[in-house]
Amino acid sequence: MLAALTAQPTDQPTDQPTDQPVEIDLTSALTTPCADDAALPCWTADPDLWFAESPSDVEDAKALCVPCPLREACLAGALERREPWGVWGGQLVVSGVVVPRKRPRGRPRKDAVAA
Repeated sequence: MLAALTAQPTDQPTDQPTDQPVEIDLTSALTTPCADDAALPCWTADPDLWFAESPSDVEDAKALCVPCPLREACLAGALERREPWGVWGGQLVVSGVVVPRKRPRGRPRKDAVAA
């Protein structure tokens, strides 16, 4: 459980060591969005969109990631953690690997569709 972390106080100069640790509540630090997070698409869009079954929804999620300033870090973190699935950093990740596109459910047609 992430309850607290010991750190040096920020009000003292960093070149002088101190013996008094400061407790930081990591749980609230990790779950409380900062002002910049409000502009991130993953904070504003429907969370289910990032783990959608529909190929068109997956493409919509990938498009929302394009302007995100954290896109590269997001993808790198997902690949490092080997995320099982979802859209991370504008890419579809399945079993910890980037796949180019999501195929629809079912088997592909054997014959071309007559127009």
